[in-house]
Amino acid sequence: MTKQRVVCLVGPTGVGKSAVALRLAERFGGEIINADSRQVFRAFPLITAQPSPEEQSRCPHRLYGFLDTDARFSAGAWGARALRHIEQAAFPLLVGGTGLYLRALFDGIVDIPPIPEALLARLTETCEREGSVALHHRLKELDPVYAARIHANDRQRIVRALCVYEATGKTFSWWHAQTPPPRDADVLRIGLRLPLDTLTPLLAKRIDVMIEAGAIEEASAEYAAHPEGSFPGWSGIGCRELHQHLEGRLSLDAARDLWIKNTRAYAKRQLTWFNADGRIRWFGPNDGQDILELVRDWHRSACCSA
Repeated sequence: MTKQRVVCLVGPTGVGKSAVALRLAERFGGEIINADSRQVFRAFPLITAQPSPEEQSRCPHRLYGFLDTDARFSAGAWGARALRHIEQAAFPLLVGGTGLYLRALFDGIVDIPPIPEALLARLTETCEREGSVALHHRLKELDPVYAARIHANDRQRIVRALCVYEATGKTFSWWHAQTPPPRDADVLRIGLRLPLDTLTPLLAKRIDVMIEAGAIEEASAEYAAHPEGSFPGWSGIGCRELHQHLEGRLSLDAARDLWIKNTRAYAKRQLTWFNADGRIRWFGPNDGQDILELVRDWHRSACCSA
């Protein structure tokens, strides 16, 4: 059986992945498949920097803007949809900055069912009231293997593990044992990056352009229909800060400043995640010709071996 062949274009937010992806797709007859967890939401195409209608008209784009704001969507659910598009495309091109999505698809992670918000809130409050040590002791009785791996002061992981047990009836250790093996695929991983100090002013400029283009109006329209800030669609950077502004908790200037700050912090986390993957071939956003040549050679190698 022929291996699935996929190009993955990754990197931090705002580095220019969409422009490079479009050039690759047009050159090789490809289909662009979204691998960004925020760009799946229908109501926020501008705030989440989804490709414009004009860009999407130039080649097939998949998994952009198809979910309602109140919909929950896991990495495993994304992977199942992405795989169907990969199998149907002559030249699939995954583009995005959500490393967990790509790890779930190619390296294998267990898809634990979503945890109800009420359960998370209850156990978080219990942890604050009783302390993490008491909850760690409870976890040790239920799941001694996982409890031994985490510190008694690690509130987030303790609460998460207890939530998983209460919601599913299975321990974290049991779920981890269900992790599927890596997918047998030929994946060309290409990364775009800039030094964080160089990227930061570009991110601020992009946010200002979004605001000028109607980001506030976009958020306001969805706030009128789905004002609940706990909905998954509002959790993305930009959406969250504008929601706080619409609630009257932040001025527009404060929301903008926080949006820029949180975007920079997110870009830093993305760089840390992707820099740890030695399989990625790194380029700058202006190295388009070098990227084309790399993909061309990779593509030809498959044709010659077929």
